[in-house]
Amino acid sequence: MNFKIQRGIKFGYFYQVGLPLSAQLRRVERLEAEQNPPPPSTHSPSPAIPTMIGVQESEALFGILDAEALPLEEIFADFCSRFSRNVHFRICCSIAMLLEDKEMLKTSQRLVAFSILYQAYSSQPPSSNPFLYKLIDAACDDSSDKIELTFIQEMLASSLSNNTEVLKQSVSEFTKGFDPSSYTLSQREQLQMKYNNGIQSVPYSSIFRAASVKNVIPDPDIPHGCDSMPSELKYPANGAKPRIFCGDKDAAITGLLQHSSLEGLDPQWIRPEPPRLPVLDGELIWLNPDGSHELLWDYGMCADTSRGAAVRDLIGKALKGPLVPAQQEQVVHELNNDPKLVYHCGLTPRKLPELVEHNPLIAVEVLIKLMNSPEISEYLTVLVNMEMSLHSMEVVNRLTTAVELPTEFVHMYITNCISSCESIKDKYMQNRLVRLVCVFLQSLIRNKIINVQDLFIEVQAFCIEFSRIREAAGLFRLLKALESSQEQLKS
Repeated sequence: MNFKIQRGIKFGYFYQVGLPLSAQLRRVERLEAEQNPPPPSTHSPSPAIPTMIGVQESEALFGILDAEALPLEEIFADFCSRFSRNVHFRICCSIAMLLEDKEMLKTSQRLVAFSILYQAYSSQPPSSNPFLYKLIDAACDDSSDKIELTFIQEMLASSLSNNTEVLKQSVSEFTKGFDPSSYTLSQREQLQMKYNNGIQSVPYSSIFRAASVKNVIPDPDIPHGCDSMPSELKYPANGAKPRIFCGDKDAAITGLLQHSSLEGLDPQWIRPEPPRLPVLDGELIWLNPDGSHELLWDYGMCADTSRGAAVRDLIGKALKGPLVPAQQEQVVHELNNDPKLVYHCGLTPRKLPELVEHNPLIAVEVLIKLMNSPEISEYLTVLVNMEMSLHSMEVVNRLTTAVELPTEFVHMYITNCISSCESIKDKYMQNRLVRLVCVFLQSLIRNKIINVQDLFIEVQAFCIEFSRIREAAGLFRLLKALESSQEQLKS
């Protein structure tokens, strides 16, 4: 024979379509084992080397590969009738393994094998074929016969042109009618652009995979190019010792399929024990930690909390109605003495509108104390969205002069005020609110709280719409005066 079988050594080829082909095969075998558990047996194969295909399957596969006189479509139909759909991938993996070594199959058998790899997934786009890389690699292998390269490229081209003439022929007919001068072969990049959706494949490279040992090696006793099984090797002279592994070549290959897997014998992955890091002097303290700690006295443990209770009671009353001036002064005084009482006074963002309407001065003091709180954005959001009134504008006006409010908050409040004026149907209430808004805006502009250019168009349209009201006309004149002064500064 031209090759010796190293039994028990894993085969080392590999394809990369999302996952390595060997990983896909192991997943398929695991799923099949879960769905169809094998019967209990006292003679099970070694779990380290999973069996690829059985004896009957390997014999059936070789019978199909030898059918060189049948059309390729009929050969694939026979393939589908002998092997169920759920084992096609596993059988195709075995075929791909046979194609790895050019000496394992005859030329006719190799062409049939390539046609099965192609037709097994011909109903899907070419890029979905897990053996597409195998086909493209074989179609660009300069060491192969030109008839093999031409056959694979013609077969791949039929997937785009829907021309299945090449599959309607038998391997014998294709071989007899083959004329090398009438075919032009494509380069690898062209094939990848055509059949792999333009994605350039990146070959998988691994130092361990490259160093793995194959389970098929050439016989060093037979020169290259000679007959792998001459008659003197098949039938030794009387009394002569037969050669090791001599015998039927097909039987040896079927044995390889039954007892070998897709992986090679990889080098051992050595994992040395990591060295211990040197112990530093500063780490020794943790071996015997010092447990003597000094006790600290909590001076606020027995502090008087009556002031907080008084503020909570007054805030509760302020939510229901106006407080008398003495009560308002008491709340302001207590908050100034202890600003942290604002967090324990019982006020929440949901209750803020009630405090603004009944006691706007207290609402201003509380909001000023909450400006550094992470919850201030919730309070300001409630203040912006509450119903517009004299008290709410008074609160916002006082806040703008006392603290620096976010610009987007002030702009949103002005926009809501203008929208509220436009949506009121009662003319008396509308005129009253327009006057309040105009006075409010003039105060913001004169105190330079806002940059009027940010809201110039919106405020100008508001003044024009309510120009019949004296305050709106005054606000309009103020806008024009500011505009002219800015133009003079620019000029």
